[in-house]
Amino acid sequence: MNGSFIDPGALRSELSLQQATLTADGLGGHAESWSEIATLFARVEPVSAGTRFGADQTVETVTHRITVRFRADLASGMRLAHGGRVFEVVSVHDPDETGRYLVCRAREKGR
Repeated sequence: MNGSFIDPGALRSELSLQQATLTADGLGGHAESWSEIATLFARVEPVSAGTRFGADQTVETVTHRITVRFRADLASGMRLAHGGRVFEVVSVHDPDETGRYLVCRAREKGR
């Protein structure tokens, strides 16, 4: 038995789970739009912040650990949004393999 404990009362942030939809633009390309597929309650914890340099620009990034109740359809490549903040889901794992919770590693672009 794993000793990890996740307090369900700590899942207080209401987030929108979004999935990308690609639509043909008629010129051989596509346009990406995001549609909400669920509303989740989560615990959002900042983990680190940093600056990346490249292509004559700097990009501020902040990583977060986001804990939610288990969902079979939550996967990397999706995003979670709250207000004006958007968290890109990088990885998803079940911390104790019980199917109760998922912990997502997510990246938020700096404001």
